[in-house]
Amino acid sequence: MATYSEKVLEFADLKGLIRPRDLVSIGVPRSVLSRLVDSGQLVKLSRGLYSSPNRTISEHATLAELSKVYPQFLVCLISALRFHGLTTQAPQVIWIAVSNKAYVPNVNELHLRVVRFSGKALDEGREAHQIDGVTINVTCVAKTVADCFKYRNKIGLDVAIEALHEAWASGKINMDELWYYAGVCRVANVMRPYLESLAF
Repeated sequence: MATYSEKVLEFADLKGLIRPRDLVSIGVPRSVLSRLVDSGQLVKLSRGLYSSPNRTISEHATLAELSKVYPQFLVCLISALRFHGLTTQAPQVIWIAVSNKAYVPNVNELHLRVVRFSGKALDEGREAHQIDGVTINVTCVAKTVADCFKYRNKIGLDVAIEALHEAWASGKINMDELWYYAGVCRVANVMRPYLESLAF
């Protein structure tokens, strides 16, 4: 019969990222995690998040780590651009969107930048992707571009324009999607000259 430590290590190898609450499903007390970290058999990534030291780390591992602990967060703006391959920028922070009334914990080690969405702006254009066995929620390409124009004062108009041109040139968006999300984000008038220029 497998020991508690063996069960946890097998579980960590299977899942990639684990939280203390995950151990309930395999009948192991949380105190085992501390012993495994002390012995170097597990790595503590941040508060309440652990992994095997042998875990393969993907390009978007930080997003997986964030979403494992905070599945309600929506990756957006420059972080979403990076995820979709639409910018060469490597953001020093993770941009997330939450509802207007949502509580956001102070997670210093993850370097979060928070924007607040409401209504359709929060609910529409949300895609679920799998990274390292974890589901992350990311704004779709067209919604991300529209968000960049909406938050141009925070990230820069040049970033928004670059995102639009990169997404269009790569064929990842069409004009109907752009107009739709421009309406959702209430930036149709702002985006109009840039969208019209794509037609020529």
